[in-house]
Amino acid sequence: MENVLIFTGVILKEKNGYSALCIDTDVASDGSTAEEAKSSLIEAVNLYIESALESNLPIVRPIPAADNPVLSNDPRIASTFKIHVDLQVHTYA
Repeated sequence: MENVLIFTGVILKEKNGYSALCIDTDVASDGSTAEEAKSSLIEAVNLYIESALESNLPIVRPIPAADNPVLSNDPRIASTFKIHVDLQVHTYA
């Protein structure tokens, strides 16, 4: 059985680069290119999920609807994509 969470990422074109936002976890990142912003966001989401699991905190904490660029059809949206987080169980003694 696969333990994968799938979240939505959004790349926004800014004046001096790109920002990236995971609308399901309220995690954000940025970069000078769209690919750099996307890569940074994927890493940030993975770190957030790892930390949330270790600290017994909620994983899903969506951004408010009023701040969601997808719902507001923000003209800065360069792309949307899916973030797949593989939840692997690691045991150790």
